[in-house]
Amino acid sequence: MDPMLFVQSAIPFVTLFVLKVIGALIIWVIGRKLIHAAARLVVRSLRYPFDQTVAAYIGTAVSVMLTIALILALLGFFGIETTSFAALLAGVGLAIGAAWSGLLANLAAGIFLLILRPFKVGDFISAAGVLGTVDDIGLFVTSVTTLDNVKTFIGNNKLFSDNIQNFSINPYRRVDLVAQLDHRVEPAQAVAVLRPRLAAIPNVVTSPAPDVEILTFTAMGPVLAVRPYCSNAHYWQVYFDTNRIIRESFGAAGFPAPEQHFAVRGGG
Repeated sequence: MDPMLFVQSAIPFVTLFVLKVIGALIIWVIGRKLIHAAARLVVRSLRYPFDQTVAAYIGTAVSVMLTIALILALLGFFGIETTSFAALLAGVGLAIGAAWSGLLANLAAGIFLLILRPFKVGDFISAAGVLGTVDDIGLFVTSVTTLDNVKTFIGNNKLFSDNIQNFSINPYRRVDLVAQLDHRVEPAQAVAVLRPRLAAIPNVVTSPAPDVEILTFTAMGPVLAVRPYCSNAHYWQVYFDTNRIIRESFGAAGFPAPEQHFAVRGGG
């Protein structure tokens, strides 16, 4: 075969290939700039109530997906069949999704926690069987320090799927205690003794006023519901002070200690 003839016949194909390569490079550069601009636009549009960590994550995800679409478009530009590549990517995505289902569930729950804000760092909550103060809200786990000073990490999916009690949102909460009276004590007298002393406990709010009412009756006598109100920050101080006041008030009033009474009658 004549070399010159081969070169002449190959020139159009080489020229076309070079032009395609140049065109692909131009498309790649322009496409990457457009993808970068689109990702930045997405991040900037996700303002309050979106957390910036969530916004950055979504922007990265958008950039990755658009880059994959750009690569597939360039392969198609060169005449390469992309159906098999798309099927491969879909299969890989399904495999990763199945293997990381727990992580993805925690991630989705973390995003919703950051958006909906049922609690914030520093709040005292009860959720997923854990009672404590929130230290950090991450994309996958939330860390809580319990009352016995143990840092506990809770998966966001478990946290988000459970009931959440936030004790820090409302300005005050109720302290629930009871006071057992003896049968010989008049409940109205015990209520009159307790009410003014409860109101004098430090950090007990004046509105609503403390509740002191008959709750139930036992074999030993009436049981009073003793319920002062305070902010969450002072809960345990008011809790222990109320117990102390109950004991001191009843002792100072001379109330007898509660005890069960049994009547034994002989048969006739």
